[in-house]
Amino acid sequence: MRVLSDAFIPELPNHYKGKVRENYDLPDGRRIIIATDRLSAFDVILTAVPLKGELLTQTARYWFEETADICQNHVLDYPDPNVVVGTRLDILPVEIVVRDYLAGTTSTSVLTKYKNGERDMYGIRLPDGLRDNEKLPQAIITPTSKALDGGHDEPLTRDEILTRGLLSEEQWDTVSRYALALFARGKALAAKRGLILVDTKYEFGTDKDGTIILADEIHTPDSSRYWLAASYEERFKAGERPQSFDKDFIRAWVTARCDPYKDRIPKIPAELIEQTSRVYTQAFETITGKTFTADISGKTVLDRIRENLRPYF
Repeated sequence: MRVLSDAFIPELPNHYKGKVRENYDLPDGRRIIIATDRLSAFDVILTAVPLKGELLTQTARYWFEETADICQNHVLDYPDPNVVVGTRLDILPVEIVVRDYLAGTTSTSVLTKYKNGERDMYGIRLPDGLRDNEKLPQAIITPTSKALDGGHDEPLTRDEILTRGLLSEEQWDTVSRYALALFARGKALAAKRGLILVDTKYEFGTDKDGTIILADEIHTPDSSRYWLAASYEERFKAGERPQSFDKDFIRAWVTARCDPYKDRIPKIPAELIEQTSRVYTQAFETITGKTFTADISGKTVLDRIRENLRPYF
């Protein structure tokens, strides 16, 4: 299958390469964002997964449309299945993570910290006696710093965010309110599809007027953790991992073989990459209720994107 590992287009200005997306800032204040098939975890690129960029973009499109009444988002147009054109924003230096379960595999996850004996984290006190993947008493916000190139996300508390001047109190109150409302909407819609929205990450930015706007992506298998609701209770009682519809199983494969923050990460097997592509496809179809149809033209993904973006050259 065709894979989009790189999306550099020399005719477009002001290129910036992120872990998963390629960004181009236009002179008129718009930003072109191309979702590649790169898969990032543990603050590094692990591999590239066929169709992932398109599936991410289209899943996020569904959620942006379903949550537009809660807060303004950056989307202006979708000129290609892998591409969103949005308002260029000044991204706030804090990632807002909402969690509803004691879960995760990364160093900043509440489960990792809890199993290391921590109970006070992110300015929140968790009770003793919680089990892996257990529902938390209520959804909580666990903010992190945005990692610089080569760095790692760092846990933050509300007080640290305000003291360090990362956000004003008004900005913190706004993004917190938005995040909890977005998560509640996502949780309710996912439940109708037989899924549990376990946790998710939001990024916000400000426009030229200082208005806070939802950026990046929303409720995708990259930014979120989803479990199959039908089997959750039985598997939880048996002490088994919930069935996931996200990249968590590839994270689990890695952590079973090394410490991804210290060791060299082994090459991801081809069959695991293929399985990941199927998971992203199944997640899109389950979440949106739509059937995914892949592009069967003879063009490469990048050639198709270039053609669709010609009006922006």
